[in-house]
Amino acid sequence: MKYKHQQAIENWEKNIILFLGSQTISLFGSSLVQYAIFWYITLNTKSGTMMTIAIICGFLPTFFLSPFAGVWADRYNRKLLIILSDSLIAIATLVLAIFFMIGYDDIWLLFVMYAVRALGTGVQTPAVGAILPQLVPENQLTKVNGINGSIQSLIMLVSPMVSAALLTMTSLELIFFIDVITAAIAVLIMLVFLSVPAHAKALQGKSISYFDDLKQGFVYIHHHNFLKPFFMFFAIFLFLSAPAAFLTPLQVTRSFGGDVWRLTAIEVIFSIGMMFGGVIIASWKGFKNKIHTMTVASLMFGICTFALGVVPGFSIYLTFMGITGIAMPIFNTPATVLLQEKVEGDYLGRVFGVLGMISTSMMPLGMLVFGPIADIIQIEWLLIGTGILLFIQGFFLLGNKVLLKAGM
Repeated sequence: MKYKHQQAIENWEKNIILFLGSQTISLFGSSLVQYAIFWYITLNTKSGTMMTIAIICGFLPTFFLSPFAGVWADRYNRKLLIILSDSLIAIATLVLAIFFMIGYDDIWLLFVMYAVRALGTGVQTPAVGAILPQLVPENQLTKVNGINGSIQSLIMLVSPMVSAALLTMTSLELIFFIDVITAAIAVLIMLVFLSVPAHAKALQGKSISYFDDLKQGFVYIHHHNFLKPFFMFFAIFLFLSAPAAFLTPLQVTRSFGGDVWRLTAIEVIFSIGMMFGGVIIASWKGFKNKIHTMTVASLMFGICTFALGVVPGFSIYLTFMGITGIAMPIFNTPATVLLQEKVEGDYLGRVFGVLGMISTSMMPLGMLVFGPIADIIQIEWLLIGTGILLFIQGFFLLGNKVLLKAGM
């Protein structure tokens, strides 16, 4: 088993190209469908309630499934879990395409589709986070995670435009079939060409009960010194980021004008920023202490959030939006690598599962607080306030000796 793992690491460049290639193909198809469904619901219902239902269907299943999916990622073959989740989404998409072709196009089917895709994402995310250290030498994790982030940002930049173009030229069900085809290609690459030996725990007998595995994961997090403050920081960071993430389109509409090109511009500039940020962190790899890199990114994010609340012109606004995009992978990449390096391999899936719970819950919770307030006071004041708090919170990283020690 050790020989196979060593062989996989020795061939890591080939393996990571195959893995990231398969995931890129699959993600591109999924993004096309996500945007197409979202816009279809928007154009056909013009209902804020319907959009809220769609968003809830898109994040609640991931939130509830993440800790259990983390156990699966630690207990079972991670490559097979990724293949199964891709296949589940593809089959569900194929069924939905057939329903639409024969005339069953009720909106509730799209809500079900959102929920199924969220379940697939809930299974896939901790498995992907945990499998990378099996494929990549430790000293290359920052570079690979940075490249992966840039690829995802590029897809986020391109897929909305491609999806919009396809919707004007063809039917929704054809876009569904594109997703089925890309998922099938991704699964084929993973099955036939990518060799990833199962990790040690996946080869053990399942003498421990499922819920004992889940409990052990939470006990591990509780007794692992740096994980508790790390997750607490992450949760507060995401909560305070909600206005910058969700309310800026509304702010632009209110303050600069409701032109569609303005809303498109902020999305495009942010995605380009994230792409450049991924390239920067992949080539630079950050400071020796990953907490220092995360601190710089946190301070950048706080300053930019504050600036979005005070800048007078739209061109300057776009500049700070781009810098915000750059800051995101500079923060996320060392945070992910820190977990991949410091958490024992048998617990990686469960730790990423808990991180998935935090990621899918804190921003929506932030919107439950800041969303209603945005109808009472100007969004600019929310951005100023959360920007100051985010900037102050950045120094928490520097002041926490446990995190600084873990970051080395």
